[in-house]
Amino acid sequence: MLGFLNSRNKRYADYYGLLRRIHSFLKPATYVEIGVRHGTSLQMASTAHCAVGIDPDPQLAVPLPPSMRLFRMTSDEFFAKNDLTKELGGHAFNLAFIDGMHLFEYVLRDFINLERAAGPGSVILAHDCYPINRETAQRERATDLWSGDVWKLVVCLKKYRPDLELRTVDVPPTGLAIIRRLSPASDLLASRLEDLYSEFVPLDYGEIETDKAQRLNRIDSRWSEIEAVLSVR
Repeated sequence: MLGFLNSRNKRYADYYGLLRRIHSFLKPATYVEIGVRHGTSLQMASTAHCAVGIDPDPQLAVPLPPSMRLFRMTSDEFFAKNDLTKELGGHAFNLAFIDGMHLFEYVLRDFINLERAAGPGSVILAHDCYPINRETAQRERATDLWSGDVWKLVVCLKKYRPDLELRTVDVPPTGLAIIRRLSPASDLLASRLEDLYSEFVPLDYGEIETDKAQRLNRIDSRWSEIEAVLSVR
């Protein structure tokens, strides 16, 4: 019992460790990843009978099993040319991970396109949603560690999609958003895309600087808190 309690109260040292635990907990049969890079996180989807990875220039450092299909293109190009549900064998995705271009408009489009292929229990994870500071959260990269303005996705969804279950785990280095209760039929975001760009692209980091935890729906990186979000029905 003590070991179980310690496991549930564990704080994760980085998002890779948390991703492994989420995969172990959800055991997704279908999985999508935008921004594959070295393949480290894509390889975690060991329970998936069908997985899709999307990246225009992957630098794979690990072998991928046959169940994982890699599309070497941008996510915009992929969604313009492919039906994600068909690529997943006619199924909705169980789990998706967004870790592509670190700019608000890109991650917003990725979210919109993924939600269209969601099912009742689907979960979207978005990296880089809890920035360290102003310098690393700018649209123009000026630091080695760069999360860009992906944080604006959380602010946007909180304002325009309050129907979503949305929490941001404060896990090093730059957080991980968990988004649930998706609505595939919703066109609220897609129908006002240009207006959202106009509203959020110019948004300054000062919007969240003094109250970051509240504005970004922060939760601690303890598994007990994360499990509670993932267990929402």
